[in-house]
Amino acid sequence: MRYAILSDVHGNLEALRAVLADAASRSDGLLCLGDSVGYGADPVACVEILDRRARAIVAGNHEHGVAGLLDLEWFNGWARAAAEWTRERLDDEHRAWLGALPLTSEVGDATLVHASPEAPEEWEYLVTPDEGWAAFPFFATRWCFVGHSHVPGVWSLGSSGPEFEPRPVTVVGEAGRRYIVNVGSVGQPRDRDPRAAYAVWDVDAARVELRRVPYDIEAAREKIVAAGLPRFLADRLTVGT
Repeated sequence: MRYAILSDVHGNLEALRAVLADAASRSDGLLCLGDSVGYGADPVACVEILDRRARAIVAGNHEHGVAGLLDLEWFNGWARAAAEWTRERLDDEHRAWLGALPLTSEVGDATLVHASPEAPEEWEYLVTPDEGWAAFPFFATRWCFVGHSHVPGVWSLGSSGPEFEPRPVTVVGEAGRRYIVNVGSVGQPRDRDPRAAYAVWDVDAARVELRRVPYDIEAAREKIVAAGLPRFLADRLTVGT
């Protein structure tokens, strides 16, 4: 079994379509780590695609914000403006679906969570080596897949000690080691690589490939500007920050 694992689509339909096309021959199923909405101009289309295609999906902070489960004052000004805009464009059924998503899910020997598994509802970021290693006591599976920071990374713990890889390409599971994998962002990468990011998890081979996919950034930018969303959200797509 091979899963495409997506996170932080953020209403970017162009990026989502490019990733799904890339994943079509590489995966048998789709898993989503949340933040399907926010920032981008196509929240309805992205929600409906992920609802239809994902075998498991967990909530991110933007789902909770749009669904009224998280005070929008928690967000910075750009994210708050996008959440308010998005909320107005989703109907009651969409908002109810977003609000009903679980914070965590287990698929085989993997835990899915948007932010840190320690306290998913606190929306803490895993960025530094120490932040990742400290999260291992809070999930029981061999793998834990996360998003939220929009920056790919891999942490692992085993008898030979802790390891951290800030720019992973391929992870092959070693006997006796456990892993946290940040799969990066489909719709708004922040590691200075503007290409969409996602992962392919080969369950039987205990292997995770972190992939980057080019997409039509200019089309996504033009939609954001035309929608009246903050121009900053459009411009950052070109540089991946």
